[in-house]
Amino acid sequence: MKNIFLITKREYLTQVKKKSFVILTLLAPILMIGFAALIAFMFKANESSSTFNVVDKSGLFVGNLKNTDQIKYVFVPAVNEKSLVATLKEMNGIEGLLIIPELKGQNYDEVQKESKLLINKKIGFDTKMKVSNDLSKIIRKEKIKTLGISEDQMRNLDKSFELNTQNVVDNKSSDSDLSFGVKSILAMIMMYAVFMFIIIYGVRVMRSVLEEKNNRVVEIIISSVKPFELMMGKILGVTFVALTQFSIWITMSVIGALFLNTGFSALKDQIPGGEKTTEMVEKFDLQQTAAEVSHILLDMNVPLIIGVFVIFFLLGYIFYSSMYAAIGSAVDNETETQQFTLFAIIPLMLGMYGSFTIMKNPEGPLGFWLSMVPFTSPVAMIARIPFGVPIWQIALSVSLLLISTLLMIYIAGKVYRVGILMYGNKATAKELWKWIRS
Repeated sequence: MKNIFLITKREYLTQVKKKSFVILTLLAPILMIGFAALIAFMFKANESSSTFNVVDKSGLFVGNLKNTDQIKYVFVPAVNEKSLVATLKEMNGIEGLLIIPELKGQNYDEVQKESKLLINKKIGFDTKMKVSNDLSKIIRKEKIKTLGISEDQMRNLDKSFELNTQNVVDNKSSDSDLSFGVKSILAMIMMYAVFMFIIIYGVRVMRSVLEEKNNRVVEIIISSVKPFELMMGKILGVTFVALTQFSIWITMSVIGALFLNTGFSALKDQIPGGEKTTEMVEKFDLQQTAAEVSHILLDMNVPLIIGVFVIFFLLGYIFYSSMYAAIGSAVDNETETQQFTLFAIIPLMLGMYGSFTIMKNPEGPLGFWLSMVPFTSPVAMIARIPFGVPIWQIALSVSLLLISTLLMIYIAGKVYRVGILMYGNKATAKELWKWIRS
């Protein structure tokens, strides 16, 4: 244990003292914020206002079409229609001519069908949709008046049917749409965190082993410590490096969230989707929704979720890092690692993408088996846990993953012991099997 501790300390200090680690740790959040700001600026810079002349022969839209920062409507007499159409190509400052036909009887559908927008330049899809939605909103109101239905009655008719369900086993109500959404987002965040952690820092373990092997430094180290102690020291050292980096990023994110305003009001203008989306966003109460989300999160079994996340996070990382360490010891260069790293990446990807089905059916058979198989359980069980998992399934999955991790460490140790001192001999699957059996 003393040698493992010393190697862990050496690996940790070596990694964190590198200029690349310091620069990446400090600049990564800033670069992400800067990238987000650049995207927001690009959206803003690409915005433009459009002005349309409107010939309204129906009389329905005069005074009802409202100007905005993006679109301005200028009503002109119907007698000028032909001259406006003829000179539209040469007009400056006018992007188009909106022609609305006469209303015959109460045939609003005919008005909608015969209305047309003549343009002298390309306009954005959002601009076209905004004009269409403005016209549709007014037509809808006129139809409601014709039917003799008030706005309140119409809103009442538009209400969706909300079905209340209750589980007779645990006597709990079923999740609301918001609750299910919060749990799904939480599951995805934790699942992606584990997936990226294992891939990024597992590869770092492999490269560290490969670097020392190529520099022949390992020959000196092996004379003082056992290969197994060296392997475990590297895995644990990189683990602490990753935790340090994540801790700094989380701290910077919290501080940034306290001082930066994300601009929800600006975001509303960028959301596509038409009239219904716009009305939904306008009615959106950020403070109330935040309170509901907080209540949903606190209503979960937070200690269990955190405990399961930490256990599967660490066991999954050690499981795959042992595999990566064995790969690094068995090859002589990074090009040769490609034939072996697929064995680590493919199971993780199957677990991650297969876990998306868990969002639809958390208690389905696929979700169960993905959370039991050790190769996929580090991400699949974490995806299931916000929705509630029976304790016996968690215990069984942890037991299987723990046993498999110890077995993987044992196998990786045998490969590492032989491969770390092998040079110029390209390892094959057959050769690796011989090392494991020896």
